[in-house]
Amino acid sequence: MALIALGVTGGVGAYKAVEVCRGLQKRGHDVVAVMTRSAARFVGPVTFEAITRRPVITSQWRPGMNADIEHIAIADGIALLLVAPCTANVIGKFANGIADDFLSSLYLATKAPVLIAPAMNVNMLAHEAVQRNLQTLAARGVRFVEPGEGYLACGWIGKGRLAEPAEIVEAAVAVVDPPASSLKGTRVVVTAGPTYEDIDPVRYVGNRSSGRMGFALATEARRRGAEVTLVAGPTPLAAPAVDATINVRSAAEMHEAVMRVASNADVVIMAAAVADYTPASPAGQKVTKSDGPMTLTLQRTKDILGDLGSMRAGLGGARPVLVGFAAETQDVVARAREKRARKKVDLIIANDVSQPDQGFDAETNAVTIIGDGSEQAVPLQSKAGVAGIILDRVEQLLRSRAGNLASR
Repeated sequence: MALIALGVTGGVGAYKAVEVCRGLQKRGHDVVAVMTRSAARFVGPVTFEAITRRPVITSQWRPGMNADIEHIAIADGIALLLVAPCTANVIGKFANGIADDFLSSLYLATKAPVLIAPAMNVNMLAHEAVQRNLQTLAARGVRFVEPGEGYLACGWIGKGRLAEPAEIVEAAVAVVDPPASSLKGTRVVVTAGPTYEDIDPVRYVGNRSSGRMGFALATEARRRGAEVTLVAGPTPLAAPAVDATINVRSAAEMHEAVMRVASNADVVIMAAAVADYTPASPAGQKVTKSDGPMTLTLQRTKDILGDLGSMRAGLGGARPVLVGFAAETQDVVARAREKRARKKVDLIIANDVSQPDQGFDAETNAVTIIGDGSEQAVPLQSKAGVAGIILDRVEQLLRSRAGNLASR
């Protein structure tokens, strides 16, 4: 997780910076917003304060500011200075070393990489002075997110529109979180989302899982160089780009898919919320309602995590590394400890899903990672951030096992 300074300057595209901020947070990064006076005419600072949960910096003359020399303190702490949108005026300041506000002072003070997303009128962008300033910044190592083409706020058509937030976020993440290779050559299976157990062709028994946690784990494992197979239950979210995705609906389908691919895996992470029970006799046609109560007979589904533990024992117990989740609403850690011992897995991620800001369908999470004689409390943060910490523990286990094998 990195701290990113998001500079917002005075252009109509400033409203897109809100989505950039949210996108960076979803990828596991903290954001501090730095707004110019003109930017505050387009978007209120309170918007960024609410999203970042940090004070928004709008002036270098705020009372008490000089006590900490704040632009120097931030300059030392950030992993990236991202300016989106960046106007011709601010580009000119950066290129010519003018430091007459907080943002331009921060640019001169920081040693962090700088990424700029220009946005302006098409003729301004093409002007010789602006082009010369852009070339000057490029020669210093400043990176750019190219503006798009289309209708501009001024009514003209051409190049100069601020790039889309998703494109800016990807460019920023590529700078602060470049592709790694710590899991290169490792085969990882991740499950995500709920399962739906059909009552009839219309109705089903399900749960509130969105798949976000599993998708975050698959994304992080792929970023670290792993070969990732994702087994995903029904979810409206777009699945991340991995090596293979197997879409399933029911617990039985997920069991078959996971057991089929797990035998060749080095790591299996069961983040899916798999149904424990399924209707014993699903109806072939829609069940017509009546005035009386309806009795639904449920039967146990196959225990995927338990069967994985048994499969591993049959293979000698060395691989794959097994990670399970325990979604609970009471006695969370105690129940997770018992589940880990009973199912013979390496790590259990205890998750209190009774809290509104963690667990099912939330963008943030707080968990306890329970291993062999160790427990690690992970404070509330983005699910991408939690995924990174979980995979750090997985890597530790992989290294430990590789060392044990080498010493034999």
